Amino acid sequence: MTDEKPDEDLSALAKGGRQNFFGFILRLVARLPFLFIAGRLYGPDALGRFASALVVVELVALVCAMGEKRGLAQRLSEGEDTHPANLVYDGMLLALLFSALAAAFFWFVPAPLFPSGEYTELDRFIVLAIPGYALTEIVLAAQAYKYDIATTVRARAVVEPWTISIMAGVFYFLPSVSESGLAMAYLASIYAGLATGLWSFFRSYGRPLSWRPHPVYMGRMTMRALPLATADAIEWGTRRVDIFILGLFAAPAAVGVYYIAQQVASLPQKLKTSFEPILGPVITKNLKTRNYEAIAKQICQVGFWIVAMQAGIALALGVPGEAVMGLVGPEFVGGTGALAFLLVAEVVAATAVVSEAVLVYVARVRNLWISIGTIALQAVLTVVLIKAMVAGGYGEPYKAAAAAIALMLALGTASFVKAVLLSRILGQSINTFRWPLIWAIAPAVLVGWAATQLPEWAELIVGIPAILGVYGLIIWKRGFGPEDRVLFRRNLDKEEPERI
Repeated sequence: MTDEKPDEDLSALAKGGRQNFFGFILRLVARLPFLFIAGRLYGPDALGRFASALVVVELVALVCAMGEKRGLAQRLSEGEDTHPANLVYDGMLLALLFSALAAAFFWFVPAPLFPSGEYTELDRFIVLAIPGYALTEIVLAAQAYKYDIATTVRARAVVEPWTISIMAGVFYFLPSVSESGLAMAYLASIYAGLATGLWSFFRSYGRPLSWRPHPVYMGRMTMRALPLATADAIEWGTRRVDIFILGLFAAPAAVGVYYIAQQVASLPQKLKTSFEPILGPVITKNLKTRNYEAIAKQICQVGFWIVAMQAGIALALGVPGEAVMGLVGPEFVGGTGALAFLLVAEVVAATAVVSEAVLVYVARVRNLWISIGTIALQAVLTVVLIKAMVAGGYGEPYKAAAAAIALMLALGTASFVKAVLLSRILGQSINTFRWPLIWAIAPAVLVGWAATQLPEWAELIVGIPAILGVYGLIIWKRGFGPEDRVLFRRNLDKEEPERI
């Protein structure tokens, strides 16, 4: 092993992260119109019903993708004697079969999608998003294996969010569709994203060669993928089980308010996914050579990048939280407390996410059990804390905050356990925390508090950039070393050959 290889890997991670960070900015700009339209035009009740259906649809779709979001990189790296397109089409065929069966089931049994029993005939068509979502995951994973992160940015950060924003507005003003506008807009966005991914996929992989899907091989592939698919579903489910449980104890309007808070909080969450597509290929490459030291270094490096960026975004959105939630509508301001805890939850979850990027390859069963324990802990804490709020006579906003606190505690526990397990397996220390984070957070909070004394419009226009500016300056000066700053070096693209 030479010293150059880790540097090349770090450059690849930085390049992919830069591309997807730009995608995060685009997603942020595109997501805000949707939140505004959904909150102001459709209201919390319609949002609550839409959120309940979305929980089931995306969870089932992720399971139907059979873990290919991360598992495909390993199959492609191991299957050097097989045409790459054939391996990808195997996964697509399997996902299409399972997702078609799931969509048919929920078409005839829509109760899990709409627990309130309120839905229209058009709302039921949201089940068609299941195969589209599953296939998009696989197509984008295939492109990520070729270090094509730009396609993910186009599909996830431009096409999907702008489609749902525009179509939600259009459908609201069509009388025959307005009641189901959110579901129809979401369906349109999923297939627009799939079309974007397929365009690049066909150009990169082409058609399969002498492809003969075999039932025995597909069965083995299914059994091998189950732990990874389940872990993917559980990791995703930790961000949605709170909505499901909250729906059992609170009114649809409260679920709608919490959904908006969750959507705002999920913006920094996208920074974690910025590195996921490129982490898989880099990790599987080093696993083949048992270069555990390089893997640990990459995980700590990327983990710190994610934590540092997420903390800054969380401060910018959380300190002026009332003004941010008020943009969607005055009835959503009650979700400010939930927003604060959800933003903290996303920061503490970063270590679990980067650790799991390795664990799914070296300890997938143990990782699965930890994930199951995490979601079980979250479910128990959510129920206990919400019941405590009910017993204390607290209103709907406190129930939402209780669900957010449960998520924060569960994700913090998962981060600790998964980091310890990975450290033991690799024989290397795993730590994504650095003290300069505290040095940057403290003055940023003070600046944010001062901004909250301004009128609401100034709190947003002046406060958010001021918080980000102070935080970013201190992190750059005190927290980022030479290897961290590679993330912002554009000239790397010229220094390293393109990996296709």
